[in-house]
Amino acid sequence: MLLPLSVSAIVALALLSDLLAPRVGAAWGRYRSNRTPVAEPFPDPGRERRAEQTARELLRSCVGEEEWGMYRDLGFIRVWGSQSTARSGGAEYAYLIYPHKPILSYEPQTGRLIGEHCVEFPDDTRPYGSSRLPDSDDVLAKWMALTGDERRLLASANLHMPGRQVDANQVARDLWRLSRWEQERMRSLASELTREPHPRAGEPRP
Repeated sequence: MLLPLSVSAIVALALLSDLLAPRVGAAWGRYRSNRTPVAEPFPDPGRERRAEQTARELLRSCVGEEEWGMYRDLGFIRVWGSQSTARSGGAEYAYLIYPHKPILSYEPQTGRLIGEHCVEFPDDTRPYGSSRLPDSDDVLAKWMALTGDERRLLASANLHMPGRQVDANQVARDLWRLSRWEQERMRSLASELTREPHPRAGEPRP
């Protein structure tokens, strides 16, 4: 009687071991992996600073002198809409480009905000795993996309009402700062012109 029971018990144990062994092994592997520290690259505290400096140099080489001066002094760039006639004083709409914020569209004549156009340009470089471009690279990417193909950028962007992500009061202050900045720039250019030496009689004006 005992012999058949012993044989049955041994067979049952063998079957259970075949079923449980893979699960036990997998559980043990997960336990070991959770306890094993993962080697990460040594952080470089100066990497972001160097990346931003390189990005600023690239931005300066790509945009115009006026746009670079805006970004350097104010922290954003104004871009006229493709349908605007800003050069003749009748701009219909324009954009403000901030680093890592939506592109803002507004009416230059009234300052009325039109909308926030949300676009994103992630940094795919590894192994650092950053999802953000340096500030100046983000501004340059938006500027290139907006000036290169405005309609395509707006079609792919998520449009939201003004004030959702960017404070409307801050934008109003920035537009005031931009107006003062442009006035000062015009005075500076006029002053430089008046300081230029006048040509002598009979000499061509430079």
